[in-house]
Amino acid sequence: MATRSLWRTRGKLAVAATALLTGGATAAVATSEDDPATALKLCTAVPVRLYRNTVTAASIAFDYEYSLWGLSEGSFEKAKVKHEVHLRSARKLQELCFKNGGIYIKLGQHLGQLEYLVPEEYVQTMRESMLNKCPVSSYDQVCEVFKKELGETPDKIFEEFDPVPIASASLAQVHVARTLDGQKVAVKVQHTHMTDTATADRATVEVIVNTLHSVFPSFDYRWLIDEIRESLPKELDFLVEAKNSEKCLQNFRKLSPHIAEYVYAPKVHWNLSTSKLLTMEFMDGAHVSDLKTIQKLGIQPNEVATLVSRVFAEMMFRHGFVHCDPHAANLIVRPLPSGKRTILGKRKPQLVLLDHGLYKELDFTTRFNYAALWKALIFSDANAIKENSVKLGAGEDLYALFAAILTMKPWNRIIDPSVDHLVIKGDDRERSERQMYASQFFPQISELLRRLPRVILLMLKTNDCLRSVNSCLLQGSSVETFFIIGKVSSEAVVEAKKLQRKSLLGRLDVLLEEILLEVRLLGMQIALWLLHLRRALTG
Repeated sequence: MATRSLWRTRGKLAVAATALLTGGATAAVATSEDDPATALKLCTAVPVRLYRNTVTAASIAFDYEYSLWGLSEGSFEKAKVKHEVHLRSARKLQELCFKNGGIYIKLGQHLGQLEYLVPEEYVQTMRESMLNKCPVSSYDQVCEVFKKELGETPDKIFEEFDPVPIASASLAQVHVARTLDGQKVAVKVQHTHMTDTATADRATVEVIVNTLHSVFPSFDYRWLIDEIRESLPKELDFLVEAKNSEKCLQNFRKLSPHIAEYVYAPKVHWNLSTSKLLTMEFMDGAHVSDLKTIQKLGIQPNEVATLVSRVFAEMMFRHGFVHCDPHAANLIVRPLPSGKRTILGKRKPQLVLLDHGLYKELDFTTRFNYAALWKALIFSDANAIKENSVKLGAGEDLYALFAAILTMKPWNRIIDPSVDHLVIKGDDRERSERQMYASQFFPQISELLRRLPRVILLMLKTNDCLRSVNSCLLQGSSVETFFIIGKVSSEAVVEAKKLQRKSLLGRLDVLLEEILLEVRLLGMQIALWLLHLRRALTG
């Protein structure tokens, strides 16, 4: 009901809020701590952005109201027209994100992962464009950044510097260069406009979200403001990103040595890096979404999917230091440098992690509860799912919805004891079912997102990205990836309990739990083999 009310009055809201949004956001910027010249730029930028936002919102609202007017609910005609309106509206939103740039592109990227909240047309439109078609800064603008940061233009600092970027993202673009001593490097250059528009973007998003909440109390996304306020300054400081990349690899060497050689991050050239310039070792390889190139490298896509699941399970459940932006453009695959091969003679993959700007740390308690929740999800333990969901903030009334968002499965499938109960097939039936649930439970989903700690919201974002990567590699998901998640999360829970229980009785209790866990994992592995055998025999 709340959702229908929201859609019915969104047109009036878009028009009525224009003056409020413009005045409120400009006031927010004018009272910021920026110098007068920057404040003047921001006060100019805010109304322009808000005008674009309002025009786009009004256009989308009118399209929905006019196009769907008088069509019977549940009719084929209405479904067809709604699909067309969704597609048009998604393209308008895409255009708005590109025009505003910066934060808006990052929000568009995130929207492309929210299968449990927005229509499929929006998800597909944003996924197809936001990762590889971002606006590009001119070479003159790149030179401007270099002069401010290093005192010289790129041609004076590098032996070679390609003025045409090989990639452009929401906050920066990447150029190929060669250092004076002959090393091939990738140079990440922050877009010049980010300095002037980051505060304006933050202000416009803040006022829009607050205004929507004041009109529609069920639309409470104020947590997004806090997250942007905290994470954006870190993402705009490339020295933070460089330190994150080194800490990530140190964690694998120290806490997960068994897979450390399978994970890599480009080495940083510190003498050629600043808060707005990041010079790194150049990496050859294939993006995880590029199946043809992966196969040409002699690597099996299912091996890559397994490795991605293992790497991020280790981060979430053992390290508590998580790369929270693992979309396809940030994950590169290359053959393992040591030359190791699988039993079938295929080359083993190494996962190269890029863009280390957005990380989140999970404290011991949160990490333990999150690992325990995933262990319960894998083993279909309804009581443990509820217990750990409540501990993480979902509440006793929304724990089942929380589990559904994490797994993209309805409750009856979540507690199904079959070994493949969480596998996502990726077919049209599953997609339409997800969209139905998203529409039906929109108010509850909004309330759940409001309740959960922001660190868990970032885990949801990471989970969404990884699901999308798995979908590219496997056209869905596989039992193997869930087996890995179950194994790593279960082992992390046991390790945490060992640290907590110092008495002899407590240690014996943990030892017994560890033995039972090994038995359960062995049983799951046998069930997995039998499942593969049955599929092979039935063709």
